[in-house]
Amino acid sequence: MLHKLLFWGFAVVFPLPLVFTYDFVATVPPSLKFYIFLGLIAYAWWLLSIALSVRPSWLDRFVGLPSIYGLHGMLGVLAIALAYVHSDYSYSPSQLARDLGDWAFYGALGVLCYSVFFLSGWLVDRSKLLLRAKGLLETVFRHRFTVWIHRINLVVVGMIWLHAHLLVRVNQYFAFMTLFDLYTVTVLAIYTWKKWIAPDTFLRGSIMINDALGESTRRVCVDLDSKAATLRPGDFFFLSFEGSPSVSGEWHPFSVTDDNQKTLTFTIRQHGDFTRRLDRVEVGTRVRLEGPFGRFESIVQNRDREAPLVLIGMGAGVSALLSLAAAHHTSREIHLLWAVRSPEDAYFRDVLKEYEAATGSRLRATVNVGRFRREDLVGILPAEVIAKGAFFIVGPNLAVLANQRMLRRIGVSARRIHQERLTM
Repeated sequence: MLHKLLFWGFAVVFPLPLVFTYDFVATVPPSLKFYIFLGLIAYAWWLLSIALSVRPSWLDRFVGLPSIYGLHGMLGVLAIALAYVHSDYSYSPSQLARDLGDWAFYGALGVLCYSVFFLSGWLVDRSKLLLRAKGLLETVFRHRFTVWIHRINLVVVGMIWLHAHLLVRVNQYFAFMTLFDLYTVTVLAIYTWKKWIAPDTFLRGSIMINDALGESTRRVCVDLDSKAATLRPGDFFFLSFEGSPSVSGEWHPFSVTDDNQKTLTFTIRQHGDFTRRLDRVEVGTRVRLEGPFGRFESIVQNRDREAPLVLIGMGAGVSALLSLAAAHHTSREIHLLWAVRSPEDAYFRDVLKEYEAATGSRLRATVNVGRFRREDLVGILPAEVIAKGAFFIVGPNLAVLANQRMLRRIGVSARRIHQERLTM
């Protein structure tokens, strides 16, 4: 919790140097200065949102990728709100400056609406109807197209930067403009480096196995050129397949199934336009890997060692939890609950039996065809486990949120529920 407070607090502090510097040097009327402050805060939050979009792995270890994406989205919404007030109550003698400000505002608003539906999960994760509509629309608006639409925000930032440089009430203050440009150049340099230069330093490997596990799941094993030395149980990577005619080179997140640092195994459910074509990717295809990401292991380490772990996986979502079970099944009490669509989809049943046999009663695995219901959880989990356990849920978005609500209803506090949704 402290980490997240510091993280969100930084977003509040980030625009202040710009605001204080302008307040110190500018001589415009106080009423107008206030609305310029709002414009500066909105611009700084757009820049910070872009900086967060490169998902620094060190920051992921600090607060987790869901928090990074959450703040990224909230800053976009808040910046739009402040920009609206700034635009409505301030004025400019330059027609070009006014036009650039208006174009930037409507461009950012359009990208925000598009991204909320196709990228955020804020709406579609909570409605089966919207999720189905998104699935249909993605046959046209594919994920790669959506990513490029999202990058229009870079054009928006460019227009706002030029808008500020055309305003005499702003551009006449050298110290302020130097700081304003320093903010802009620093963030765009970070973005350029992470998107187009840093990938050359990422882990690389070749696909050595790509076979089917059940009707809609694949096992993809990647033999790395060098070890993933920082890999921890429960981690995931963003993968980009290079030179394959079957799939594009866009980045997608997949969880690691075991703790082998040289050969990474990914269990992938084929449910999207990208993953449905994975069966056509040939053995030997080169792969780039960004990561690892994930906070499950640090959460486990920070919990009381006597507190049981409850791992709830839906379908291929169990893969991230298997690596946690592999790491801790000899030292901690673990309840692993795995929901599958059919008995044939329980492809890790033998692995779970091996873990159970190796630990006596410390690890208990329950495989269920269909989702677990409230009465199932109450019947499977002892009262002490519900009262003290740390719960980890991984699976499709709707299923994870449904399980989260169900756990809250049986008395599991929100701070003991940790989830990872299989979404982009």
